Amino acid sequence: MKYFSFFLVLAITIALAMLVSRPIGQIPPLAPLLDPNHGFWQNTLSEDQLAEEEINIENLSAPVEVVFDKNLIPHIFAQNELDLYRAQGYVTAQHRLWQMEFQTMAAAGRVSEIVGPIALELDRMTRRKGLAFGAEVGLKYIEENDPETLRLVEAYTDGVNQYISKLSDARLPVEYKILNYRPEPWSAYKSLLLLKYMSDMLVGDRDLEYSNLRKILGDSKLNKLFPDFPTENDPVIESEKVWDFTPIPVNKPDSVTYPDDALLLDPLSQPVEGTGSNNWAVAGKKTQNGNPILANDPHLSLNLPSLWFSMQLSTPTYTVKGATLPGALGVISGFNQDIAWGVTNATKDARDWYKITFQDESRKTYKFGDEWIATDFRIEAIKVKGQDTFIDTVVYTHHGPVVYDKSFRSERQDVNFALKWTVHMGSNEQRTFIQMNKAKDYADYNAALDFYASPAQNFVFASKSGDIGMRIQGKFPLKWEGQGKFFMDGADPKMEWQGFIPNAHNPATLNPERGFVSSANQHPVDRSYPYYVFDNSYEHYRNRHLNRKLREMNQITVEDMKMLQFDDYNLQAAEGLPVLIKLLGTHITESPDAEKYLNELKSWDYFADPNQKGQTLYAIWSAETFESIWREFMNGPPVARPNSYQTVELLNKSPKDSIFDVKSQEGIQTAEYHVKAGFDSMLVAMKKWEAEEGDYTWANFKKTTIQHLVPNFKSFSASNVYTGGGSGMLNATGSRHGASWRMVVELGPEIQAFGVYPGGQSGNPGSRFYANFIPIWANGEYLNFNLRSIENQEDVLFKTILK
Repeated sequence: MKYFSFFLVLAITIALAMLVSRPIGQIPPLAPLLDPNHGFWQNTLSEDQLAEEEINIENLSAPVEVVFDKNLIPHIFAQNELDLYRAQGYVTAQHRLWQMEFQTMAAAGRVSEIVGPIALELDRMTRRKGLAFGAEVGLKYIEENDPETLRLVEAYTDGVNQYISKLSDARLPVEYKILNYRPEPWSAYKSLLLLKYMSDMLVGDRDLEYSNLRKILGDSKLNKLFPDFPTENDPVIESEKVWDFTPIPVNKPDSVTYPDDALLLDPLSQPVEGTGSNNWAVAGKKTQNGNPILANDPHLSLNLPSLWFSMQLSTPTYTVKGATLPGALGVISGFNQDIAWGVTNATKDARDWYKITFQDESRKTYKFGDEWIATDFRIEAIKVKGQDTFIDTVVYTHHGPVVYDKSFRSERQDVNFALKWTVHMGSNEQRTFIQMNKAKDYADYNAALDFYASPAQNFVFASKSGDIGMRIQGKFPLKWEGQGKFFMDGADPKMEWQGFIPNAHNPATLNPERGFVSSANQHPVDRSYPYYVFDNSYEHYRNRHLNRKLREMNQITVEDMKMLQFDDYNLQAAEGLPVLIKLLGTHITESPDAEKYLNELKSWDYFADPNQKGQTLYAIWSAETFESIWREFMNGPPVARPNSYQTVELLNKSPKDSIFDVKSQEGIQTAEYHVKAGFDSMLVAMKKWEAEEGDYTWANFKKTTIQHLVPNFKSFSASNVYTGGGSGMLNATGSRHGASWRMVVELGPEIQAFGVYPGGQSGNPGSRFYANFIPIWANGEYLNFNLRSIENQEDVLFKTILK
């Protein structure tokens, strides 16, 4: 009997050993994960507990000193740029390797390799949009045109790879352990791919949806609901600007014929309305100390690890500090001893859709004018964890990749849509930031921007010499008025772009009389700008509130600028709520809480502070009202919905417009019908909320969440962050979007700088530096971000010598 028991226990032990040593479906092997010497326990140590005084890395020409301050911000002191960027690559990989690789795998359409078939459709779409193709073209462009930048990118790559080569199982980031894979070598291609990924995050288009709208509404009503310029246009470049160049003529065809296809497709993902970024600079004549002050807060998805990694980079000739993008060289938004700069998304239409007519089912040739042109075939082999490799074939035309065809999201066999996008054209954005990091004046700033193509950005500038400026930079196609707004015929040469706007003609301003420059994703210019300007997603509230405040303010301090970045005044509510209340009239409802809610709304001051209830009520009422107005509009083929600015204007100025009539209802409905329906829907929603949640203050209602890049890793996320703000406000912090980085810099004799972002320096969820900035960020507070000299011993966490 004792032998039976022994063998039974032995058999169970062997079975368990086999079980925990092998993956089960998508579950990783448990033995390595639980191993106390190599598993996740090793990821509970913070970086200061693992600090090394010296690290040997190859290919340095001189030792590099890295000083980590109390917040784990590295300050790299190198003797030349090659050593600097090699060290930047190594140090960034030390703290953000998994994030760097995961984001580039997402950009390359390779997430299925990690998580399995759940990501296959996402990977297919990513590859069909041509992000990897764009990075390949970009790398070839740099190889042929800029060997010096290539040397620096390769030095960065070498630094990353040297860290990977030293990486033990114990130090492997926990995400690799959970997902059961290991890092692969970094490359220059991956650094460029990361910048293409940012382009995809920031760009949007509505060509397909506008085409459907044009068929449904006709040109007249479409132009009324979607005007090219709003009634109140307060553009990025001041309206007083006089354009001092002769524009390149653009020939508009005498007649244009658009394809008449029914576009029943799922559109590409679009930026969320009301979220976005802010930047501005005020001249010394408006500040208390007589120095320019620059502020920047790009608003993006709130993720952990944070999108940004703060860093100082120093050589004997310059020192730069700010927010870096893990995987890319240099500082993206920051300052040096002479200048400061920041970025916001320029939201300018840079991609168009074309119908492709193939000669036959082989798709080897397509029609263009009177000719049949040969296509290229790109075979996309998508590895899928736990399954066979999926083979996708993408056809490329001179317009770009055929994203939608008979094999992908097309209900009709004869519909083929190609995407034309500046991302697919060779460019060198990396050089822009390398040069900007060491720029000394406005001329250097402009020279750096000449290399920048995509994604289009509003680059704000200020210098110690007193200059302030703004330039809207990107590679912008020359288009006739209306071109690119609708789906175009790829066989018609008249639909071609007619070149590109010269850099010297891109909208820009230097030292305007009003004493400030600013951008908040609004229209770039007014009607006087001589080139066609269009985008579907311009902002209409943050920009007007920002410019009003900057016009009013004088004797401005850094503290004033911090408060302005955290300003959560809701201009949309200030303009929209009185209209809703007026149209509601004496609407009678049986809800006992209706009067309570209405009184709370009437007494609200339009600030979306975290403890406010009025903001919650308005958010629900306005959303339900807008949904009621456009519900029938949205039933059918995909269409774009008029934005909230245009909707409020219609409610206010044209409440009896036929657009408010509901065809499925008897009689004729006006704006009042929808406002009352929206109010009743709010009452239903609030009854449910109060029964389940109780507290309906704004922070508890919107539940701001800073989510891990793998959504299922909820324990690595920060939920219900107590903070205010929201869509359309300067503090545009919603449930999943917000200020990904806040920076304020005063450019006096001694530069004063402050910055913060919602996360921490570490990419390791077990580190005390993983999310330690979140409470600071949520309260509108900042870290001191002044430049550090190598002699400064204050608040040093630890030092490392790379040699």
